[in-house]
Amino acid sequence: MPFAPLQDAEDFLARHPDIELIELFILDANGVPRGKLLHREELLALYQSGRPLPSTLLGLSIQGEDVEDTGLVWEVGDIDCRAYPLPGSLVRLPWRQIPTAAVQVSMHPTEGLPATPADPRQLLVRVIEQLEADGYHPVMACELEFYLLDRKRDAYGRPQPALDADGSRPRQTQVYGLRELEQIEPFLKDLYAACKAQGIPVRTAISEYAPGQVEITLEHGPALAAMDQAARYKRLVKGVAHAHGMQACFMAKPFDHLAGTGMHMHVSLADGQGSNLFASENPAGTPLLRQAVGGMLASLLDSLLLFCPNANSYRRFQANSYAPLAPTWGVDNRTVSLRVPGGPAGTRHVEHRICGADANPYLAAAAMLAGIHRGIREGLDPGAPIEGNGYAQATEPLPTQWSAAIQALEHSEWAREAFGEAFLKVYLAIKHAEHRQFMGEVGEQDWRWYLSNA
Repeated sequence: MPFAPLQDAEDFLARHPDIELIELFILDANGVPRGKLLHREELLALYQSGRPLPSTLLGLSIQGEDVEDTGLVWEVGDIDCRAYPLPGSLVRLPWRQIPTAAVQVSMHPTEGLPATPADPRQLLVRVIEQLEADGYHPVMACELEFYLLDRKRDAYGRPQPALDADGSRPRQTQVYGLRELEQIEPFLKDLYAACKAQGIPVRTAISEYAPGQVEITLEHGPALAAMDQAARYKRLVKGVAHAHGMQACFMAKPFDHLAGTGMHMHVSLADGQGSNLFASENPAGTPLLRQAVGGMLASLLDSLLLFCPNANSYRRFQANSYAPLAPTWGVDNRTVSLRVPGGPAGTRHVEHRICGADANPYLAAAAMLAGIHRGIREGLDPGAPIEGNGYAQATEPLPTQWSAAIQALEHSEWAREAFGEAFLKVYLAIKHAEHRQFMGEVGEQDWRWYLSNA
């Protein structure tokens, strides 16, 4: 894996003489950025010889607690594992009061052991390398939905949409509403400026299918770079929202009566010269595209936990909600899991609609691409595309329980070959620990349902 050269840091410091602090971060299995806050004087040493991070950092639950069964805690003595900065990741955080930059790191293939196999970005790198060895270069892009919430809860302690610029609180679903975008213009102005400063290619913004819900698309590019941008964009959205007195929420289903938040992943394969191998005048794409779809469908259940990693993720799967319910595909059809959008022949690609916005983009992309590679190697046929209402034609529904997805990944021989035993040991240990803790917690819903009635 290529890490960033020292010259990157030297040039950055020369361009930004006022920078005082640098956030060093790595994304853990849940996509949570974790790391350290460095002083300016420590940056060059990071680029020269890396930075030690505890092995437990990549074996934490979403609550930030050690998971002993990962093998990254006591049995290795919480050993230091060396991480190095990624090219192009050293950027300014323009919303911070103290002049601050951020730099993303990844575990070194050897110096980062034993944590290296648990690094989500490393997994994606390995999957991409396997595809490229066969002459396929994945191209990807993300569409990330999120809610803009008030940092203050309502009178009942529940989250609520943030106030609009005119002081009113959005209550209606105005999908594609232009007024709704105008009302968050101060936030969008700073968000677009920050994205431009950090080289993140944001494009179309829309008001989504709930009050306070927004989607902004990212431009397609090489898969690894696209997922790097998605990971940094998510941090950026949260930071800019915080500076505006709001909370950006990427929870899959924050409200029971409103739309869930998804992360639609767009993917195609290019040859060594960059030509789209899915390009076709046929709206259903090339035989290679069909094999890719076949592989993703065949692997969908086994990898569902990487697309929908949390208990809350499964609340998003509801009929007629634009969230898919079954391993289905179709052409320009938003009621299926894998959609082949219309458009010019050269833009032909697959839109993967399973992921919640709470998914780790590196792990979701790795699972998608591993499924695509399986479909190509095995020559899998996805069958006829769904026409019309895919919800009404769903014969094999996806499991809507977290535990079923955990078990499917745990028992999958394909996943062990695709992702490796070392990664799965850590990831499954984390998810088992989270499941036990989540199911063991008694809260408001239990009291409301059972306190008087049981």
